[in-house]
Amino acid sequence: MGNLDLRKQSTNLIVCALLLTLPFWIDHVGSYIQLGTQIVVMALAAMALNFLLGYTGVLSFGHAAYFGLGAYGTGMTIRYLLPSTGVGILVGTLVGALAAAVIGPMIVRLRGVYFAMVTIAFGQVFYFIAFRWNDVTGGDDGLTNWKRMPIDLGFTTVDIQHNATAFYYFVLVIFAVAVALMAFLLRSPFGRTLIAIRENERRARFMGVNVNFHIWMSWVISCTFMALAGSLSSLLNNFVDPRSLFWTQSGTFVIMCVMGGMRSFWGPLVGAAIFVALQDYLSSATPNWQSFVGLVFVIVVLFFPRGVMGIFRRKATE
Repeated sequence: MGNLDLRKQSTNLIVCALLLTLPFWIDHVGSYIQLGTQIVVMALAAMALNFLLGYTGVLSFGHAAYFGLGAYGTGMTIRYLLPSTGVGILVGTLVGALAAAVIGPMIVRLRGVYFAMVTIAFGQVFYFIAFRWNDVTGGDDGLTNWKRMPIDLGFTTVDIQHNATAFYYFVLVIFAVAVALMAFLLRSPFGRTLIAIRENERRARFMGVNVNFHIWMSWVISCTFMALAGSLSSLLNNFVDPRSLFWTQSGTFVIMCVMGGMRSFWGPLVGAAIFVALQDYLSSATPNWQSFVGLVFVIVVLFFPRGVMGIFRRKATE
Protein backbone atom coordinates (compact mmCIF):
# COMPACT_ATOMS: atom_id res chain seq x y z
CA MET A 1 0.00 0.00 0.00
CA GLY A 2 2.86 2.35 0.80
CA ASN A 3 4.48 1.79 -2.61
CA LEU A 4 1.12 2.40 -4.30
CA ASP A 5 0.65 5.69 -2.46
CA LEU A 6 4.21 6.71 -3.33
CA ARG A 7 3.61 6.00 -7.02
CA LYS A 8 0.41 8.03 -6.96
CA GLN A 9 2.14 10.96 -5.28
CA SER A 10 5.02 10.76 -7.76
CA THR A 11 2.59 10.77 -10.68
CA ASN A 12 0.74 13.76 -9.24
CA LEU A 13 3.98 15.69 -8.80
CA ILE A 14 5.15 14.91 -12.33
CA VAL A 15 1.83 16.00 -13.85
CA CYS A 16 1.75 19.21 -11.81
CA ALA A 17 5.36 20.04 -12.68
CA LEU A 18 4.82 19.49 -16.40
CA LEU A 19 1.67 21.61 -16.48
CA LEU A 20 3.11 24.44 -14.39
CA THR A 21 6.28 24.68 -16.48
CA LEU A 22 4.68 24.04 -19.88
CA PRO A 23 5.04 27.64 -21.20
CA PHE A 24 8.81 27.42 -20.57
CA TRP A 25 9.50 24.22 -22.50
CA ILE A 26 6.77 23.80 -25.07
CA ASP A 27 8.52 26.04 -27.62
CA HIS A 28 11.62 23.85 -27.39
CA VAL A 29 9.70 20.76 -28.56
CA GLY A 30 8.45 22.50 -31.70
CA SER A 31 5.03 23.48 -30.37
CA TYR A 32 3.29 26.62 -29.08
CA ILE A 33 1.47 27.83 -25.99
CA GLN A 34 -2.02 27.77 -27.55
CA LEU A 35 -1.62 24.04 -28.18
CA GLY A 36 -0.76 23.56 -24.52
CA THR A 37 -3.93 25.41 -23.56
CA GLN A 38 -5.90 23.21 -25.96
CA ILE A 39 -4.46 20.10 -24.30
CA VAL A 40 -5.51 21.30 -20.84
CA VAL A 41 -9.03 22.12 -22.05
CA MET A 42 -9.45 18.76 -23.81
CA ALA A 43 -7.97 16.99 -20.78
CA LEU A 44 -10.65 18.55 -18.58
CA ALA A 45 -13.33 17.39 -21.04
CA ALA A 46 -11.93 13.85 -21.18
CA MET A 47 -11.62 13.65 -17.39
CA ALA A 48 -15.21 14.90 -17.08
CA LEU A 49 -16.41 12.07 -19.33
CA ASN A 50 -14.22 9.60 -17.45
CA PHE A 51 -16.03 10.50 -14.22
CA LEU A 52 -19.06 8.80 -15.77
CA LEU A 53 -17.38 6.25 -18.04
CA GLY A 54 -14.35 5.11 -16.06
CA TYR A 55 -15.66 5.40 -12.50
CA THR A 56 -19.38 4.74 -12.91
CA GLY A 57 -19.17 2.37 -15.87
CA VAL A 58 -21.73 4.19 -18.03
CA LEU A 59 -20.88 5.00 -21.65
CA SER A 60 -22.16 8.25 -23.13
CA PHE A 61 -21.79 9.28 -26.76
CA GLY A 62 -23.66 12.55 -26.21
CA HIS A 63 -21.31 14.51 -23.97
CA ALA A 64 -20.43 16.84 -26.83
CA ALA A 65 -23.88 18.36 -26.34
CA TYR A 66 -22.88 19.71 -22.93
CA PHE A 67 -19.45 20.71 -24.18
CA GLY A 68 -21.20 22.72 -26.90
CA LEU A 69 -23.83 24.13 -24.53
CA GLY A 70 -21.07 25.43 -22.30
CA ALA A 71 -19.33 26.96 -25.31
CA TYR A 72 -22.48 28.59 -26.71
CA GLY A 73 -23.62 29.72 -23.26
CA THR A 74 -20.32 31.52 -22.73
CA GLY A 75 -20.12 33.03 -26.21
CA MET A 76 -23.73 34.20 -26.28
CA THR A 77 -23.45 35.71 -22.78
CA ILE A 78 -20.38 37.75 -23.75
CA ARG A 79 -21.87 38.81 -27.08
CA TYR A 80 -25.49 39.51 -26.17
CA LEU A 81 -25.67 40.07 -22.40
CA LEU A 82 -22.49 41.13 -20.62
CA PRO A 83 -18.88 41.32 -21.89
CA SER A 84 -17.46 39.50 -18.88
CA THR A 85 -15.32 36.36 -19.06
CA GLY A 86 -16.22 35.25 -15.53
CA VAL A 87 -19.96 35.67 -16.05
CA GLY A 88 -19.69 33.92 -19.40
CA ILE A 89 -17.99 30.88 -17.85
CA LEU A 90 -20.56 30.76 -15.05
CA VAL A 91 -23.54 30.96 -17.41
CA GLY A 92 -22.07 28.42 -19.84
CA THR A 93 -21.39 25.93 -17.06
CA LEU A 94 -24.84 26.40 -15.50
CA VAL A 95 -26.56 25.93 -18.87
CA GLY A 96 -24.82 22.59 -19.37
CA ALA A 97 -25.53 21.50 -15.79
CA LEU A 98 -29.22 22.43 -16.04
CA ALA A 99 -29.67 20.58 -19.34
CA ALA A 100 -28.01 17.48 -17.85
CA ALA A 101 -30.17 17.65 -14.72
CA VAL A 102 -33.35 17.77 -16.83
CA ILE A 103 -32.34 15.06 -19.29
CA GLY A 104 -30.83 12.73 -16.68
CA PRO A 105 -34.08 11.33 -15.21
CA MET A 106 -35.22 10.34 -18.72
CA ILE A 107 -32.21 8.12 -19.39
CA VAL A 108 -30.81 6.81 -16.08
CA ARG A 109 -32.88 3.62 -16.24
CA LEU A 110 -31.22 2.65 -19.51
CA ARG A 111 -27.97 0.68 -19.70
CA GLY A 112 -25.33 -0.24 -22.24
CA VAL A 113 -25.88 0.57 -25.89
CA TYR A 114 -29.39 1.90 -25.20
CA PHE A 115 -28.03 4.56 -22.86
CA ALA A 116 -25.33 5.49 -25.38
CA MET A 117 -27.79 5.79 -28.28
CA VAL A 118 -30.24 7.94 -26.33
CA THR A 119 -27.45 10.32 -25.32
CA ILE A 120 -26.56 10.67 -29.00
CA ALA A 121 -30.20 11.44 -29.81
CA PHE A 122 -30.43 14.22 -27.23
CA GLY A 123 -27.08 15.57 -28.35
CA GLN A 124 -28.20 15.76 -31.96
CA VAL A 125 -31.27 17.75 -30.90
CA PHE A 126 -29.01 20.47 -29.48
CA TYR A 127 -26.81 20.26 -32.56
CA PHE A 128 -29.67 20.91 -34.97
CA ILE A 129 -30.98 23.78 -32.82
CA ALA A 130 -27.57 25.46 -33.02
CA PHE A 131 -27.29 24.63 -36.72
CA ARG A 132 -30.71 26.03 -37.67
CA TRP A 133 -31.04 29.03 -35.34
CA ASN A 134 -29.02 31.30 -37.59
CA ASP A 135 -30.17 34.62 -36.12
CA VAL A 136 -28.87 33.79 -32.65
CA THR A 137 -26.17 31.12 -32.99
CA GLY A 138 -24.86 32.06 -36.42
CA GLY A 139 -25.84 28.66 -37.79
CA ASP A 140 -23.15 26.75 -39.67
CA ASP A 141 -20.95 29.87 -39.77
CA GLY A 142 -20.65 29.81 -35.98
CA LEU A 143 -21.00 32.45 -33.30
CA THR A 144 -18.60 35.32 -34.03
CA ASN A 145 -18.03 39.00 -33.16
CA TRP A 146 -17.14 38.37 -29.52
CA LYS A 147 -13.94 37.70 -27.60
CA ARG A 148 -12.71 36.87 -24.14
CA MET A 149 -12.25 39.87 -21.88
CA PRO A 150 -9.50 40.71 -19.36
CA ILE A 151 -10.08 39.59 -15.77
CA ASP A 152 -10.52 42.47 -13.33
CA LEU A 153 -9.40 41.38 -9.86
CA GLY A 154 -9.96 44.80 -8.30
CA PHE A 155 -6.33 45.44 -7.38
CA THR A 156 -5.06 44.40 -10.83
CA THR A 157 -6.21 43.27 -14.27
CA VAL A 158 -5.10 40.00 -15.85
CA ASP A 159 -4.80 40.42 -19.61
CA ILE A 160 -5.99 37.05 -20.86
CA GLN A 161 -7.25 38.73 -24.02
CA HIS A 162 -3.86 39.34 -25.64
CA ASN A 163 -1.41 37.45 -23.43
CA ALA A 164 -1.47 33.76 -24.39
CA THR A 165 0.64 32.73 -21.39
CA ALA A 166 -1.66 34.54 -18.96
CA PHE A 167 -4.66 32.80 -20.53
CA TYR A 168 -2.91 29.43 -20.22
CA TYR A 169 -2.41 29.90 -16.48
CA PHE A 170 -5.98 31.17 -16.15
CA VAL A 171 -7.22 27.94 -17.74
CA LEU A 172 -4.77 25.90 -15.66
CA VAL A 173 -6.11 27.36 -12.40
CA ILE A 174 -9.68 26.47 -13.38
CA PHE A 175 -8.50 23.01 -14.47
CA ALA A 176 -6.74 22.49 -11.13
CA VAL A 177 -9.83 23.46 -9.13
CA ALA A 178 -12.07 21.21 -11.26
CA VAL A 179 -9.68 18.25 -11.01
CA ALA A 180 -9.35 18.72 -7.24
CA LEU A 181 -13.15 18.64 -6.92
CA MET A 182 -13.33 15.47 -9.01
CA ALA A 183 -10.62 13.81 -6.93
CA PHE A 184 -12.40 14.79 -3.70
CA LEU A 185 -15.72 13.38 -4.95
CA LEU A 186 -14.14 10.14 -6.13
CA ARG A 187 -12.41 9.59 -2.78
CA SER A 188 -15.61 10.30 -0.84
CA PRO A 189 -18.24 7.66 0.05
CA PHE A 190 -20.19 8.87 -2.97
CA GLY A 191 -17.26 8.09 -5.26
CA ARG A 192 -16.78 4.68 -3.68
CA THR A 193 -20.43 3.96 -4.31
CA LEU A 194 -20.00 4.85 -7.98
CA ILE A 195 -17.13 2.38 -8.24
CA ALA A 196 -19.28 -0.27 -6.54
CA ILE A 197 -21.99 0.32 -9.15
CA ARG A 198 -19.40 -0.01 -11.90
CA GLU A 199 -18.07 -3.28 -10.55
CA ASN A 200 -21.40 -4.95 -9.78
CA GLU A 201 -24.64 -3.01 -10.14
CA ARG A 202 -26.83 -5.88 -8.95
CA ARG A 203 -24.84 -6.33 -5.75
CA ALA A 204 -24.97 -2.56 -5.14
CA ARG A 205 -28.77 -2.69 -5.41
CA PHE A 206 -28.92 -5.58 -2.94
CA MET A 207 -26.87 -3.49 -0.51
CA GLY A 208 -29.55 -0.79 -0.62
CA VAL A 209 -27.82 1.67 -2.97
CA ASN A 210 -30.19 3.86 -5.00
CA VAL A 211 -28.39 3.09 -8.25
CA ASN A 212 -30.45 5.31 -10.55
CA PHE A 213 -30.01 8.33 -8.28
CA HIS A 214 -26.24 7.83 -8.08
CA ILE A 215 -25.97 7.44 -11.84
CA TRP A 216 -28.02 10.62 -12.28
CA MET A 217 -25.71 12.47 -9.90
CA SER A 218 -22.64 11.14 -11.70
CA TRP A 219 -24.20 12.17 -15.02
CA VAL A 220 -24.90 15.73 -13.83
CA ILE A 221 -21.45 16.17 -12.31
CA SER A 222 -19.77 14.80 -15.42
CA CYS A 223 -21.79 17.04 -17.75
CA THR A 224 -21.17 20.09 -15.55
CA PHE A 225 -17.41 19.69 -15.82
CA MET A 226 -17.85 19.00 -19.53
CA ALA A 227 -19.75 22.28 -19.95
CA LEU A 228 -16.92 24.06 -18.09
CA ALA A 229 -14.44 22.59 -20.57
CA GLY A 230 -16.62 23.74 -23.47
CA SER A 231 -16.74 27.22 -21.98
CA LEU A 232 -12.94 27.37 -21.81
CA SER A 233 -12.67 26.01 -25.36
CA SER A 234 -14.85 28.80 -26.71
CA LEU A 235 -12.72 31.38 -24.88
CA LEU A 236 -9.57 29.85 -26.31
CA ASN A 237 -10.82 30.20 -29.89
CA ASN A 238 -13.08 33.25 -29.42
CA PHE A 239 -15.45 31.24 -31.58
CA VAL A 240 -17.94 28.39 -31.35
CA ASP A 241 -19.77 26.47 -34.07
CA PRO A 242 -22.28 23.57 -34.16
CA ARG A 243 -19.54 20.99 -34.70
CA SER A 244 -18.70 21.31 -31.01
CA LEU A 245 -22.11 19.69 -30.33
CA PHE A 246 -21.88 16.95 -32.95
CA TRP A 247 -21.76 13.31 -31.86
CA THR A 248 -18.33 12.77 -33.45
CA GLN A 249 -16.91 15.19 -30.87
CA SER A 250 -18.25 12.86 -28.19
CA GLY A 251 -16.42 10.02 -29.91
CA THR A 252 -13.22 12.05 -29.68
CA PHE A 253 -13.61 12.35 -25.91
CA VAL A 254 -14.18 8.59 -25.63
CA ILE A 255 -11.03 7.96 -27.69
CA MET A 256 -9.02 10.18 -25.34
CA CYS A 257 -10.28 8.27 -22.29
CA VAL A 258 -9.59 4.84 -23.78
CA MET A 259 -6.22 5.84 -25.22
CA GLY A 260 -4.96 7.22 -21.92
CA GLY A 261 -6.62 4.69 -19.64
CA MET A 262 -10.16 4.81 -18.25
CA ARG A 263 -9.33 3.27 -14.87
CA SER A 264 -6.59 5.84 -14.23
CA PHE A 265 -7.31 9.30 -12.86
CA TRP A 266 -4.72 10.99 -15.11
CA GLY A 267 -5.27 8.63 -18.03
CA PRO A 268 -7.68 10.95 -19.90
CA LEU A 269 -5.16 13.80 -19.60
CA VAL A 270 -2.49 11.63 -21.21
CA GLY A 271 -4.95 10.53 -23.90
CA ALA A 272 -5.94 14.14 -24.58
CA ALA A 273 -2.30 15.20 -24.87
CA ILE A 274 -1.54 12.39 -27.32
CA PHE A 275 -4.66 13.02 -29.41
CA VAL A 276 -4.29 16.82 -29.60
CA ALA A 277 -0.56 16.61 -30.37
CA LEU A 278 -1.10 13.99 -33.08
CA GLN A 279 -3.98 15.99 -34.55
CA ASP A 280 -1.90 19.17 -34.68
CA TYR A 281 1.17 17.52 -36.20
CA LEU A 282 -0.53 15.14 -38.64
CA SER A 283 -3.16 17.62 -39.89
CA SER A 284 -0.33 19.91 -41.04
CA ALA A 285 1.37 17.00 -42.80
CA THR A 286 -1.54 15.20 -44.47
CA PRO A 287 -5.27 15.69 -45.04
CA ASN A 288 -5.77 12.05 -44.03
CA TRP A 289 -4.60 12.64 -40.46
CA GLN A 290 -7.71 11.00 -39.00
CA SER A 291 -6.67 7.66 -40.51
CA PHE A 292 -3.34 7.76 -38.69
CA VAL A 293 -4.95 8.78 -35.40
CA GLY A 294 -7.43 5.94 -35.83
CA LEU A 295 -4.57 3.52 -36.45
CA VAL A 296 -2.86 4.61 -33.23
CA PHE A 297 -6.14 4.15 -31.37
CA VAL A 298 -6.61 0.64 -32.78
CA ILE A 299 -3.06 -0.32 -31.77
CA VAL A 300 -3.63 0.95 -28.23
CA VAL A 301 -6.93 -0.94 -27.90
CA LEU A 302 -5.50 -4.20 -29.26
CA PHE A 303 -2.18 -4.30 -27.45
CA PHE A 304 -2.70 -1.99 -24.45
CA PRO A 305 -6.38 -2.38 -23.44
CA ARG A 306 -5.81 -0.40 -20.22
CA GLY A 307 -4.40 2.54 -22.13
CA VAL A 308 -1.04 4.26 -21.92
CA MET A 309 -1.24 4.71 -18.14
CA GLY A 310 -1.99 1.01 -17.82
CA ILE A 311 1.41 0.27 -19.36
CA PHE A 312 3.24 2.22 -16.65
CA ARG A 313 1.06 0.74 -13.93
CA ARG A 314 1.83 -2.79 -15.13
CA LYS A 315 5.57 -2.10 -15.27
CA ALA A 316 5.46 -0.64 -11.77
CA THR A 317 3.92 -3.86 -10.40
CA GLU A 318 6.37 -6.19 -12.16
